[in-house]
Amino acid sequence: MSDQNSPLIEAPKRRGPAIALAVVVIAVIGALIAFALTRGGDSAGGDLTKVKLGTVGASDPYWKTLTEEAEKEGIDLEVVDFADYAQPNPALTEGEIDINQFQHIVYLADYNVANDQDLVPVGATAIYPLGLYSQKVDSVEEIKAGDTVVVPDDDSNQARGLLILQSAGLIKLKDGGSIFSTLADVDKDASKVKVKALKADLTPTSLPDVAAAIVNNDFVEKAGLKFSDAIAQDDPSDPNAVPYINVFAVRAEDKDNETYKKLIEIYQNSQPVLDGVQEVSGGTAQLLKTPAADLQASLADVEADTRAQG
Repeated sequence: MSDQNSPLIEAPKRRGPAIALAVVVIAVIGALIAFALTRGGDSAGGDLTKVKLGTVGASDPYWKTLTEEAEKEGIDLEVVDFADYAQPNPALTEGEIDINQFQHIVYLADYNVANDQDLVPVGATAIYPLGLYSQKVDSVEEIKAGDTVVVPDDDSNQARGLLILQSAGLIKLKDGGSIFSTLADVDKDASKVKVKALKADLTPTSLPDVAAAIVNNDFVEKAGLKFSDAIAQDDPSDPNAVPYINVFAVRAEDKDNETYKKLIEIYQNSQPVLDGVQEVSGGTAQLLKTPAADLQASLADVEADTRAQG
């Protein structure tokens, strides 16, 4: 935001120097307030810079830890909780929050392309394995022909879930499958099970009614499940998994914001925060410090492939 000159205020005539001085003081205070309210962190009192971060699952204890660690470094962090994955990106686009952290690169690319936006990844957090869970069987082999298996309905996690089902021998995808696979790509005649898609936060609640379901990492423990209970999952250490790195994202004009860079450094280097992330993930998170330039290059590649698919 460019600096704005304070309005020229002419003091009333013959009121004396005291009133003229008061007018100048008011103008200076107004200019300071305008400066403090520029985007990139409002003044929060003292030397603290206010930052609004959006996520899904703000009740996870490590967010409180991050808030405390950030305050030590001069950042007044407010963590805003969203009910589902569809909300944080529009909120960021509209300026309701400053930064978000809930998604991987594929999800971000889908959002940007579908909405003609340019949100940018500026820091990595981790790759989390995506797992297949069941309340009816203890192994993939026990799933019967014709049973129903559920996957998330958002494009990026749906494709990833379908690839897991294919690796487990439950379905066959036309052309071998890709990060763009959908239910339409399932070869029904060659597949063992039927596949149904639900919102990501609803897949765990479907478990009493289906043979198995892909459950996003965020919802595993909230659904009373254990990460060790997964009967199948993908391999987050595979180099092809880079598009599934979870990231901090900002508006394009804020990609070089120093406050946001500092916040990401705190997240990546604070052991109490990292321990909290691992605890919530059941020890499954592969913590990363992938450079922002590499994340942005991966996003550009995935966006190009996404547009080509359209």
